[in-house]
Amino acid sequence: MNTKLIGLGLFGLTAAAVAYYPMMTASAPAPLPTQTPGQGVAIAVPQPPAGQRPVVEAVFVLDTTGSMGGLIQTAKDKIWSIASTLAAAQPAPIIRMGLVAYRDRGDDYITRVVDLSGDLDKLQAELFQLQAQGGGDGPESVNQALHEAITRIGWSQDPTAYRVVFLVGDAPPHMDYANDVPYRQSLAEAGRRGIRVNAIQCGAQADTRGEWQRIAQLGNGAYLQVGQAGSAVAISTPYDAKLAKLSAELDDTRLFYGSADERGKREGEVAKAKVAKAAAAPAALARRAEFVASPSGAASLSADQELVDAVQNGRVDLGTLPAESLPAPLAKLPESERAGFVAATAARRENLRQEAQALSAQRADYLKERVEAAGGAKDSLDHQLWSTVRKQGADAGLSYGKAGPRY
Repeated sequence: MNTKLIGLGLFGLTAAAVAYYPMMTASAPAPLPTQTPGQGVAIAVPQPPAGQRPVVEAVFVLDTTGSMGGLIQTAKDKIWSIASTLAAAQPAPIIRMGLVAYRDRGDDYITRVVDLSGDLDKLQAELFQLQAQGGGDGPESVNQALHEAITRIGWSQDPTAYRVVFLVGDAPPHMDYANDVPYRQSLAEAGRRGIRVNAIQCGAQADTRGEWQRIAQLGNGAYLQVGQAGSAVAISTPYDAKLAKLSAELDDTRLFYGSADERGKREGEVAKAKVAKAAAAPAALARRAEFVASPSGAASLSADQELVDAVQNGRVDLGTLPAESLPAPLAKLPESERAGFVAATAARRENLRQEAQALSAQRADYLKERVEAAGGAKDSLDHQLWSTVRKQGADAGLSYGKAGPRY
């Protein structure tokens, strides 16, 4: 067994990115139940109607200055375990994640925003490019980062969704900048939109602690504190290599349709994600296999323009697709054989999913035993984050039971 404590365990939930997205204006959210923003009180969220899957929208606001290097590297390794932790709820939620990476004025960027998406492969690909640089003067542009997390992210208008921000950093906000929106104002807006804001302090800087505690209180969220590089648990298992192989085999079942430009764009995104996966450890790919094989992970596996999923769910009639819109393997086949090819591919995918789910369950049992033998990891970031999501998600109809965090 190879057990160690490594950096931040919750990214990727989001984690994801440095690609700059154009400024967007989030539409006004649907009316939410009466609440008192900025007072640290519970946000009341109506339960989803019977038969409707709950929605989780999680955005990480991440300090990417030089002192955060260890944590960012861990974020690249842990995105899928966090997604799997979120997906462990009953009923299985629809999960969308995003990121606001921030530094400070004078650095090569102040903020970079990755909008909410159910395709976590895209987020992982962006996260792969993220490097810790800049900073150095103490306070950072926390105010701008929080403001953009609330106003630039395309939050849904579903009043039953669990909307949550995790602010992660080690330095306090600049409160002396002109033309800056103070975090108190952004947090009041978050309360009006039904968005909780949790604050995770890395390290033990005293002036950061006070600000992060105020942000958590005003954001109707929780304050958490971890070591400078985080305190997530990482345990290698005998199941990792096989699950990593299943992750790649599941990817091979994807068939993209549409115009040449649409297929080219999607295939380019897949190639970009493949580079990030090639650099990932088997344990990270094992976590990905667990997530994409779950009901909540279907969007990461199929995403846009994926033919097998579209045909299986009735969104596309294979017989009406013009030949020029077909993926190459189908375009080469006689028309009479195309439906059979898609059906066989769907069956193979389902078999791979079931195999991944069975191995993931064994891996989870193995990890549970090792964590309990090591003292339970109650103080790890993994456990703290799971406890926070478990309590807050209950307001949106999410039940995590005794499943515990995924590692």
